[in-house]
Amino acid sequence: MNRRTLASIVNACACICLWQQAPALHADAPANQLAAGFATYFQQHIEAEDITGAAFVIASPAGIVQLGTAGHTDTTRARPIDADTVFRIASVSKTFAAGLAGVLIHEGRFSWDDRVVDHVPGFRIKGDSSQLLIQHLLGQSTGLMPHAYDNLIEDGLPLDRIQEKFRELEYVCQPGACYSYQNSVFSLIQPVIESTTAQSYAGLMESRIFRPLGMKTASVGYESFVTNPNHALPHVKSRDRWKTIRVKPNYYQVAPAAGVNASALDLGKWLVAQMGGQPAVIDPTVIDTLTEPRVETRRDTRRRYWREVLSAAHYGLGWRIYRMGDHQIAYHSGWVSGFRADIAWSEDHAIGIAVLMNVEGGSISELTTTFWRMAFEQLQPVVDGELRQLAAAPGSGGQLGATTVQ
Repeated sequence: MNRRTLASIVNACACICLWQQAPALHADAPANQLAAGFATYFQQHIEAEDITGAAFVIASPAGIVQLGTAGHTDTTRARPIDADTVFRIASVSKTFAAGLAGVLIHEGRFSWDDRVVDHVPGFRIKGDSSQLLIQHLLGQSTGLMPHAYDNLIEDGLPLDRIQEKFRELEYVCQPGACYSYQNSVFSLIQPVIESTTAQSYAGLMESRIFRPLGMKTASVGYESFVTNPNHALPHVKSRDRWKTIRVKPNYYQVAPAAGVNASALDLGKWLVAQMGGQPAVIDPTVIDTLTEPRVETRRDTRRRYWREVLSAAHYGLGWRIYRMGDHQIAYHSGWVSGFRADIAWSEDHAIGIAVLMNVEGGSISELTTTFWRMAFEQLQPVVDGELRQLAAAPGSGGQLGATTVQ
């Protein structure tokens, strides 16, 4: 699939935003069949696993194909999960941080090759700090100890306090040479963005990403989450039952790494943008840069469920790039106390999925990998002519008429 070709098509299309309780008229038949089959599997899986609440969305470059929900916001079963129920998306937030950074870099605000110290003068490590570039932050290739000071995030320390501890960190490899997953160091992109724009990170995410994409319930931060009356509560296993727990604010201290809140409907709109369906908001060349494989992540190929389908794994910029035989997807997962999230999309097959749960259930990977097994069996790679037909369908240009399954 050529995102640039699709971008020019979608830009010329009128935007009709009707989705709820409408038939999926605008997606092609194989995509509709895939979505219907997965919806049945999803409902059966959630029921079998007795998961408190969950939602999924399937999208194409032209819009949302299908959205499904199951369960409730907490164990009282007082409020069912719906399309607008907001979940914590945890590390899926990293895709938003990279997307916003890419937009600003595309405008010339700063560069992937800029030194971090040039934008965050107080940044120091136990070594040559000037070697660390912006691309290393978002590419999880800083060369510093993986998960540096996650314990301080768990303790609720703000980023500026954690940054003081960076002076104790040493390189374990040259920046750009090895994979080194980070939350606190990754989140230095926030002061970079704020220093180059003189605006807040949360404010920019709202004005440059959420609002233009029509993500009406998405937000950044703890207060925005807990004050939304339609938010899912977190759950952990206790004596073989899911127990409702309080929302922990700690990882909100590193907003780029784990601070975004979103509904399934919101993530459907985010998927559309990744696949070239909103070029006025995110230029397709930005997505190309973000999804270029950079450092190998071999450990991912040993993850449960994924090890059965992955042939290679890398990290790009805010996205994991997975190889499944002849097929490639962009992917990221998220996990904070009581929540799980997955998001993935295929450029060649013009399809993507996001799954949200308000439990710490590891079976989310089973749902996601099953979707991709089904997708690669049922869908053929998309060619430009088919893209034109899809994008020209009535109602295309950001959201399709979609079936909501509950």
